[in-house]
Formats: sequence, C-alpha cells, structure tokens
Amino acid sequence: MGRRPLDPQGDGRGDRGRGLSDDKSSNAKAPRRPRTRVVTGGRRDEWTQGIVNPPVWRASTHLYESVAEMRARGRDTHHKLFYGRRGAPTQWSLAEALTELEPGAAGTFLYPSGVAAIAAALLSVLSPGDELLCVDSAYDPTRSLATGLLARFGVATRFYDPLVGGGIAELIGPATRAILMESPGSLTFEVQDVPAICAAAKARGVVTLLDNTWATPLLFPAIAHGVDLAILAGTKYVSGHSDVMIGSVTAAPALWGRLQETSRQLGQVASPDDAWLAARGLRTMAVRLEAQGASARAIAKWLSAQPEVARVLHPALPDCPGHAIFERDFLGASGLFGVVLKGGDKGRVALLDGLELFGLGYSWGGYESLAIPADPARHRSATVCDFDGPLIRLSIGLEDPADLIADLRAGLDRLRAAEGW
Repeated sequence: MGRRPLDPQGDGRGDRGRGLSDDKSSNAKAPRRPRTRVVTGGRRDEWTQGIVNPPVWRASTHLYESVAEMRARGRDTHHKLFYGRRGAPTQWSLAEALTELEPGAAGTFLYPSGVAAIAAALLSVLSPGDELLCVDSAYDPTRSLATGLLARFGVATRFYDPLVGGGIAELIGPATRAILMESPGSLTFEVQDVPAICAAAKARGVVTLLDNTWATPLLFPAIAHGVDLAILAGTKYVSGHSDVMIGSVTAAPALWGRLQETSRQLGQVASPDDAWLAARGLRTMAVRLEAQGASARAIAKWLSAQPEVARVLHPALPDCPGHAIFERDFLGASGLFGVVLKGGDKGRVALLDGLELFGLGYSWGGYESLAIPADPARHRSATVCDFDGPLIRLSIGLEDPADLIADLRAGLDRLRAAEGW
C-alpha cells in the first residue's frame, strides 16, 4: 500500500519536527521549558510528515497488510493504528503534548468533554463499596456525578472543606479510595493545599485526582506536586477559542494502565477535528494565559477598590482563602475570578444585562470575556458559603483591560441605579 510506517513507540524525546532539534548539538537533551513544550510537544516527524502541524486523520477503519500484522497489532495499540476508537496521529499528538507539560507523567487520554474526563478518571479508581472524598467547592457537574452515577453504582461520597489541607488525613476512612480536588475552587476560588493532601493520601494508599482546568499545567504542574490523575477541560484554556469540546486526564505511572483500560472499556474517544483544534490552541496557550492573567489581576484590583463591590475572589489577592498557598505553589494566575457585589439580585441583573464586551455564557478560557451570575451556596453541603451580596463570575479575555474596566464601570452604575442608591 506504500504506507509510511507509524511506530512512535520511542521515549517521546526525539525530533519534534524538521529543524526543531539537532541531536549533535551540545544542548540537544537539555530540558525544555514549559513555554517551549507547548510549541514543540507532540510534533514527531512520523506524525507531521514534514509539515508543521499533524494533519487531521479522520477514520473509523484502519487497514492492515496481512492477518499476521492484524494479530500482532491487537496486542499493542497504544500509538499504533488499530481502529478509529483508539485514535490516530491527530489525537496522539495532542495527548503527547499534554503529557510533556506534566513532568513525571506516564501518559494522557483524551475525552469528548471535561465532564467525560472527570467521569472516566473516577471510574478508573472506584468500585462498589468504595468511598470518595470530594472537595465541597467542586464544579457542579462533578458534584452531580458523585451524588448521581457513582451513588447508583454503590460508591459513597463525602464532601470536605476546601481549606482542610493536611487535616484530610483525619477524614480518610477504611473505605476511602480516592480524593478529588479542584484548586482554586469552582465559583468561590479557595486554593487547596494540594501537596499536603497528596502526602496524606499517599501515606494511606489513596488515589488523588485534581481538576486543574483553572491553572493548567503551565501554572500548576499537578503530577510534580504529587497528584495521581490531573484533569483538564481542554474546552477552556487549551483550545482557547470557544469552538471545541474536549477533555483530558494525565496520569502518573502507577495509574496510567488503569486509566487506559477503563477509558477504552467506556468507549471514550475525542474526535480528530476537536483534537486538531485543541492542539492548535495549545500552541498559544502560554501567551494567552500570561495576557489574560495580567488583565485579570488589573481588573480584580480595580474592582476591589469600587464602592459597589463587597469582595473580590481572586487567588492572587491577599484576602482570598488559600492565598498563601497560591503564592507558594502556583507559577501565575489565569483569567477567571469572582466578584461579590453589594446590594441584591436586582442590581446584579442590571449590571450583567447591559454589558457590551462581556458575553453571558457558561464557559470560560476563550479569547473573549464572559460573565455569569453565580449562586454557590446551592452547591455546598460540608461548608457554609454565605456572602454579603450576590456573586458574579468573570472570565477575562484578550480585550484591552481598559475597555473591560469601562464596561464594568457602566455596569456598576446600572447596579447603583437599580438598587436606588
């Protein structure tokens, strides 16, 4: 058939594209920094075939030269053509690039959404009769998964205070098999002491999982901090353009086999088109995160000084719960944070409904700014979440921060008018 053989079974440290490395140079094996890895990761010669980006491989059926090849291939299908559900270079390239961003990781599996990634990660480590410890500030679909599907299959869940830190050891019981973290917390942005929780878990043989979507491995390399399974909703910062649904789980060596087996049994696969778009977005993720993080800090500081604002929930601000841990562990901040307003829901709605640059939408991490009303108290059971006023969540995009501040200033004026101040 004249096919160029695909045999990317090496260690993944070879040439990432023509002209990108020179094995004869003195620094050919020097560790590459994260900003370089988002550009070079996953670009093996056998996948790019001499072009910059791996093309989109759309296929359900892969053909073999012989029955012998078919039988041999069935024994090892990781990064080898077997059947469309096992992927092709388009998916493999993105998965490898994400793995390279997590020092110490063994591999990455892709999923059609972030929630699918969370589900597969949990199902790979939990069985009937087990217990999950889940942070009380978790993403609402994560909470629904725990109290719904997992409960139906005989897995119990206890929710814990996001600021428990090493005290998690006192909550680990004889049936506890996994701890699910999200740091910063969804909507309320508490920063967890992930290394302390991981240390306590490892001492008891408990698996740790982290939804790391807010920070990505560029701002918090989860596996290096002791996490066993690092989860991303690639829909957000990885893709960065609000046009992809995709998720990923990156595994430490001890969990990689279990993750692969469970994910394949569930029939999970990310489409090649979504993987290609996410890989394209990944190449600019470092510069986007830097720009969005800087704008978000500036806007958060401005908001904290406004009389209509009761509190700003941004991990980089000193009064955010877990700020000291953020300063210790994180390499920067992304563009998502919360704002507690003074007044009531009438003022909040007036602010949001008149925004011109902030769209009203539930996602975040794209190039455009978004805002939503948030009511986290509805999703808490282990801790009290009672603010002095209504909460909004802002995702800062790539617009000029001065224009975004002007849009928010007009929104705060509308809040004042609606509240009759």
